Amino acid sequence: MSTRQPAPEPEIRGIDRFLTFGALALAALSVICFFAIIIGTAVGMKQADFTHGLWPVVGQFPFWGLPIAFLMIIVLLVMSFVRRGRAARRS
Repeated sequence: MSTRQPAPEPEIRGIDRFLTFGALALAALSVICFFAIIIGTAVGMKQADFTHGLWPVVGQFPFWGLPIAFLMIIVLLVMSFVRRGRAARRS
């Protein structure tokens, strides 16, 4: 009886770690900023109060952070599938 040996796992590269943790950090910060806006609105801040200080950055972060995190995850998945496909063909 012959059994196929499983293909060796490809090693995790630095770019993979960067994409993983970068996407996680962007998504987490975006959700935190989103909830900060909800809490700020519920507390009674007026729209004019969101135009001063750090609030414009807090307001724009979910708008840009979540799509960038999503793209980083897609890139990570594509790179992972390509690398695993190449490793399977070699063995």
